[in-house]
Amino acid sequence: MDGNDSSSAVAGKTTRLIISKDTTHVRSQEYGKIQHRRRFGRQCLYGIGLDRSSPFNKVWSLSFHPFTKFWTPHFFRINFILMMFLTILNLNYGCDAFSLTMGLLKVGTPQPWQKSKPNLRYVREAGVRQFISTYNRVENLKGDELLWGDEIEYGLFVLEPETKSIRLCLRAEQIMDDLNDKEKSHLHRMEGCHWVPEYGGWMIEATPNRPYTGFTNDLLRVERNMRLRRRRLVSVLRDNEIAPTVSTFPLLGALGDDGSVPATSVGGNITESAYIGDGIINSHPRFGALTANIRKRRGEKVTIRVPLYKDLETPEYKKMRTDEKGCDCESGSLQLWRYGKGDISRKRHGDNLLVVGCSSSEFPMGPSLNEEDTGEPITLEKWQVNVEIEGCLGLYYRSSPNIIVSDADWPRNGEFVTGIEVPDIPGGWVRLQNGYYLPIQSENGKIKFLHKVTPANTVSPSIVRNNSITSSTMPLVGGGGTPVIAQAGGTLPAMADSGSSVTTKTEMAVQEKEKQQVEQVRPAIHMDAMAFGMGCCCIQVTFQAQDMEESRFIYDQLAVLTPILMALTASTPLLRGRIADTDCRWGIISECVDDRTPAERGLKNEEEQESQAQEELVGKGQRRLYKSRYDSISTYICQGATMSASSATNDSDSIRGIKSNRVLNIYNDLPVPIDEGAYKRLRKNGVDPALSQHIAHLFVRDPLVVFDGAVEEVDDATQTDHFESIQSTNWQTVRWKPPPPRSDPYDLSPHIGWRTEFRSMEIQLTDFENAAFTAFVVLVTRVLISFDLNLYVPLSRVDANMQRAHTRNAAVKGEFFFRRHLAPLEEGDDGFGMKYKSMFASNGKDESINDRLLKEQMAEKTNTNNDNTDTSSNSATTNQREVPSAIKNNILNRIDDEENSYEEMTMAEIMTGKGDYFPGLIPLVYAYLDYINCDTTTRARLSQYLTLIEKRAMGELLTPATYIRQMVQNHPKYQN
Repeated sequence: MDGNDSSSAVAGKTTRLIISKDTTHVRSQEYGKIQHRRRFGRQCLYGIGLDRSSPFNKVWSLSFHPFTKFWTPHFFRINFILMMFLTILNLNYGCDAFSLTMGLLKVGTPQPWQKSKPNLRYVREAGVRQFISTYNRVENLKGDELLWGDEIEYGLFVLEPETKSIRLCLRAEQIMDDLNDKEKSHLHRMEGCHWVPEYGGWMIEATPNRPYTGFTNDLLRVERNMRLRRRRLVSVLRDNEIAPTVSTFPLLGALGDDGSVPATSVGGNITESAYIGDGIINSHPRFGALTANIRKRRGEKVTIRVPLYKDLETPEYKKMRTDEKGCDCESGSLQLWRYGKGDISRKRHGDNLLVVGCSSSEFPMGPSLNEEDTGEPITLEKWQVNVEIEGCLGLYYRSSPNIIVSDADWPRNGEFVTGIEVPDIPGGWVRLQNGYYLPIQSENGKIKFLHKVTPANTVSPSIVRNNSITSSTMPLVGGGGTPVIAQAGGTLPAMADSGSSVTTKTEMAVQEKEKQQVEQVRPAIHMDAMAFGMGCCCIQVTFQAQDMEESRFIYDQLAVLTPILMALTASTPLLRGRIADTDCRWGIISECVDDRTPAERGLKNEEEQESQAQEELVGKGQRRLYKSRYDSISTYICQGATMSASSATNDSDSIRGIKSNRVLNIYNDLPVPIDEGAYKRLRKNGVDPALSQHIAHLFVRDPLVVFDGAVEEVDDATQTDHFESIQSTNWQTVRWKPPPPRSDPYDLSPHIGWRTEFRSMEIQLTDFENAAFTAFVVLVTRVLISFDLNLYVPLSRVDANMQRAHTRNAAVKGEFFFRRHLAPLEEGDDGFGMKYKSMFASNGKDESINDRLLKEQMAEKTNTNNDNTDTSSNSATTNQREVPSAIKNNILNRIDDEENSYEEMTMAEIMTGKGDYFPGLIPLVYAYLDYINCDTTTRARLSQYLTLIEKRAMGELLTPATYIRQMVQNHPKYQN
C-alpha cells in the first residue's frame, strides 16, 4: 500500500496553493467546470543539494535535487548560497507554530489539587483577560501565508522473541533526548524533525522541523518527512524495540505487573487503577498532576466502558440472560455507543455492562431524545416565540440585554428557540445557543414574548421536516417591548397557552418510539485510568490562515468533516486484550479525562447538589455540562465578512447593511453552557457574540494544573499561560488557536498567525496512508476557500455522525448526515426559479429577488432608529456574512430551504458524489488541482492518495480497524 517512494526527486516547477477568498467566479451545475480568475503560482527556484557524506547513518541525510542533470560547480555555488539562505529560514520558521505537545508543557512544580483550588478563580479570570489582550493586539492581523504541519505519535514496544511477548518500552524520554541532540547537528539540512514528549512513558510525538508552505510540492514533502521521522526513530532503537504507528497498545491493562520494560506495579496514588501502574506515565510533573486532578475533581476514578465484540464463543454474551440483552438494531441501523452518557446505566448495571442505542434517519441520536443515560434531557430549555402584540411578528436578537442587533436575522412567532434563562438579569432573559439574548416578557411584565415548552413534548430543533432547514417570515419587537411593525402575508401558527406544550406529528412519533424501546444491554470492556485514552496515538494537522476570519471559517468547515475522516481512518479495534465492537479511540479518550462532578453530569438531586457545592470550582461544580472536556465542538464560530457602507452594491445593502445570519443560527442547535461573567467581559471588550460564546464555553472548565509561582506572577498583558491552561485542556475535534505573544520583544523571527487544528483522525499503519489523509485535509480546505463552498449542517447532526463513526466498520456500513448543496443554487437548478447569493462570496452587482423583497419590507418599517441599537465595529451589524434566504411557499405557508438541506449519505457518496446535485469531495479536489495547474509530479502522487481514499470509502480497501480485527480473528490461536 506504500506505493513508490517519491523522495528521490521533486519537480523543479511547482504551483502555489490558492489561499485567497477574493476570487470572482462563474458556477455551473458541474463543479468540475468552475471557472475562476486565475492566479498562477510562481516557480520554485530552490535546487538544494544536500551533503551525502554525513558521519551519521544515512537516515539523517535526505537528498533531492531538481537540477541533478545540471550538476556543475556553478550550480553548486548557487545551491550552496540558497542552502545557507534557507537554513536561516529554517531556523526562523521553526515548527513550534504547529507543535501541539500534550497541552501546555512547562517547567515547574504543580500544586496539589486542594492547594490549587483557591487559585482556580483567579486563573479563570486571568485567562479571559489574557485572551482579550491577545485579541485586541492581533484582531486585525491579516495577510499571513499558508503554513501548515502534521503531528504523528508513536508507541514504543519491546519484543521478546524467546517468549513471543510484547510489552511497553518506557524509554521514550531517553530516546527523545537522543533524537533532539542529533537533530541539532543537522539543522543545515532541508528536512528535519522535532521530537516532543507525550502522555505515556512509551510514547513520543514527532513533527517536521519547519512547516509546510503553500506550494504544491510541499504536499510531497509530507510523506518524505514522515518516512524520515520513522527512519530516524528506528535508528536509535535497540534491536528488540519497535515503533509502529498503531493507535493503541492492544494489551494495555491486560498484563498486570509485567506489562512494561522496566516492570511497573499495578496501581498507585496517581491513577488508583486496577489495571495499570503509575510508572507508565511520562515523568514530566504535568502529566501525573493532570491525571490525579481529573480524578479528584470528578470525585471518583474515571470510568471507561466500551461495547465488547460478540463472537461465537464470547463468554460474557453466553452468560447474559435473554431478558437482559434487549433487541438488536433493525436492519440498516447502526449500533451506537453513547460515550460520555453512561452514568445512569452504570448505576443500574455496573462497570461490566452498558446500554447501547441504534441509529436511524428519524431518530439519529439513538432511541430516545431524552437520552436516559445522560440523567436529563440532552437539550437546554426550549421556548416558543409568540409576541402577543397585534402586528408584531417576532423578536430582535440582542447582543447583550437591551442592546438590539437589528440586522441579524431573528426568530419569528411560532418558532422554537433553545437556550437557558439567565437568573441574575432583571426582567427575565434567555441566552440562546448562538450567543444572543431574547427577553422573556415586556418590561412591565404584562406581555409575554417567550413561552417555555416542557421537555417531554419537545423535539430537538435540528429535527426538521424533509431534512431541510425551515423558517418563517419577518420581525419584530424592539427594545423595551416596543413593537416595530412589519407587514407580511399569510397566517401564523397557532400558539398554545404558556402553560401548555405544542406537539407535532414528529414529536408524537418520537414519544411512541420511546415507549417501544427495550433497553439494549451489552457486555463492556472496562478501563479506569487516563492512560487508556491518552495512551492512544493519532495524527493531527494544523493550518495557519490568512486572518482571523479565515481561521474561524476553516474551524467550522473542518468540524463537519471530523467524524467523516475519523470513520475513514478508524484503527482502534483492540482494547485491554479484547476485541471491541467499536473502531475508534475518540470516545475512550473522552471518558478517560471526564472530570465533571456528579452534578455537572446530571446525577444529583437539588438537595444533594446544595450539600456538595464547591465554591472554588467554576459554577460551584453544579452547572450542567453536557460533554466531557474531550469531545466534539458545541458551537460554530464563523461570524462572517465585513461589508462597509462603501461596498454596498445596491440600495438594499446600504439601507439595511444586510448580514442575514439565519442559517448559521439554526446550525448552532446544541446546548452551549457558558460562563456568564466571562461572556459579559468579552462582549464589553469588543469581542463579537459568536466568538465570545466560544471562549466563554471553554471557560466552563476549571484549570487542571496550577504551578507554584505562576499564578498572580503571570503578566496578563504579555503572557497567555492562564488562557492556554484552559484552552489546551479543552480537547475538541477542532481547536482554534490565536497567535501567541512573542517571548522576546526583540525577536525578529516571523510571527505565528491564526491557526486551526484538525484533531479527529486515527493514526494509520503506513506513512503512505498518513500522508494521503494529511494531504487530503489540506486540499479540502483549499477547495472550500477557493471555490467558495461550505459544509454547514446542524451541529446535532455532527454529533450524531460522531456516534455513528465509532461503530464497527462505519466507513462501509454507515450513513452520515451531509450537506446536499455545497454551493449556492442558481437560476435553473432543480427546484429553484431564482438566483441565490453565496454566504461566503463578495457581494455581486446583481440585485436578487431576496434583496428587492427586503428593500420593500425595510421601506414599510417604522421606529427603526432605536438608540440602543448595537452598531459597534465588533457586533454582528458589521461582521455577518450574507446568507442565502429561503423562498416563501405560499401554498404551505412556510419557507422551503432546499439550498441548506442535508441528508444521509454513505461514505462512498460523500467522497465520490451522489446524483446530479452533490459532486463529492474527491472530484472537487481534482477540479481544484486542474484549477491551479498542478504540476505532473505532484499530481501523480496525489492521485495515488485520492485513489486510496476512494477505494477505502467504496469498501475495496479495509480500514486499519477492520484489517486488525480480521487478522486477530483469523489467527490459529483465536478461540472465537
